[in-house]
Amino acid sequence: MAHQAMPVQARLGRALGQEPTAVSGAVLLLPGGAEESARRPSPVLATASVRALGRRLARAGRAEGLATHVVHYRWRGWNGSEAHLARDATWAADEVVRRYGDVPVCLVGLDMGGRAALRAGGHEAVASVLAIAPWLPEEDVAASPEPVKQLVGRQVLIVHGTKDERTDPELSFRLAARAKKANRDVCRFEVHADGHGLHQYRSEVHALAENFVMGSLFGRRFSRSVEDAFAAPPPLGLRMPLAAGFGRSLRR
Repeated sequence: MAHQAMPVQARLGRALGQEPTAVSGAVLLLPGGAEESARRPSPVLATASVRALGRRLARAGRAEGLATHVVHYRWRGWNGSEAHLARDATWAADEVVRRYGDVPVCLVGLDMGGRAALRAGGHEAVASVLAIAPWLPEEDVAASPEPVKQLVGRQVLIVHGTKDERTDPELSFRLAARAKKANRDVCRFEVHADGHGLHQYRSEVHALAENFVMGSLFGRRFSRSVEDAFAAPPPLGLRMPLAAGFGRSLRR
């Protein structure tokens, strides 16, 4: 794909919330993007979808020393084999190590950012990956399948609305099934009757994300449903329903 001069660098946005004085873990928020685009992302529009979740995670992890950053991509597009968003996610993990040292990282991606999070999950600093309504390519016998071996040794959670008409939930189920064969620490939740933006059950999705991130980075106890999803054999742990009201019982 022909491009204009490449922007010099992806960048990390300013830490959301109050940046801890001693950082002991980091979340990198990866917004959505486009399948093909040589345009620069709008800093405001591109990150709006992940900021509310990021602020919640920053509050939840403040006492633990969690630094939460949005990744600003060079391009809006994934752009085929260039995989620009995944490269920028990998750069961001490198940047966390440069700034904060050897701390565990959770990649949290939405839409095309979910694909970037899964693809970049093999970075040595990454402890966990959360992919929300990930955009994944249609399976094509002429092309290599989306890789999963890089996820071995990481805790991985995928969450997807069953009525998503923008990114196919069946594709995320199939990827999770392949990943589970190589790595037992993979689970997937289904948000029944919700669409791509997961607006109907946003509070439940954010509570699930918080529980997973705090558990995977800092060893806080996972909720019973997350424990069950990890432990259950396929397909049960890959089609775990996200219960209405999830998170209320965790606020004790």
